[in-house]
Amino acid sequence: MSEAYGIVVAHADLAAALVRTVERISGVEGALGAISNDGCGLDELKSRLAGECGHGRTVLFVDLAAGSCGLAGLGIARGGQEIAVISGANVPMLLDFVFHRDMELGALTERLADRARDGIRVTFVPAADPL
Repeated sequence: MSEAYGIVVAHADLAAALVRTVERISGVEGALGAISNDGCGLDELKSRLAGECGHGRTVLFVDLAAGSCGLAGLGIARGGQEIAVISGANVPMLLDFVFHRDMELGALTERLADRARDGIRVTFVPAADPL
């Protein structure tokens, strides 16, 4: 089975920043591409995505499910290719992807969603009691 390719699709410069960060931490280059929705409508964004989805098995990592990036991803995924769309792209998810992209797509996407949730931590430190 060939390795999946990932495309981060996000607003402004977020996609490129996430890809650079993951490449720098992991040392893995070429596993992820970045597409911004900057300056384009939904149709142009779909066109940009279609041009990048020729790599075979593809995971689209979008920042917001209901935003233009998520809608464009869903529109492309319905095209019949083996494409999965995951919203809420974050660094733990993307790091796990670059090291496990040889997995079957369904199992991989479940794993990535788990890693994304596991990467969320809330630490609450109450203010000191007044003297």
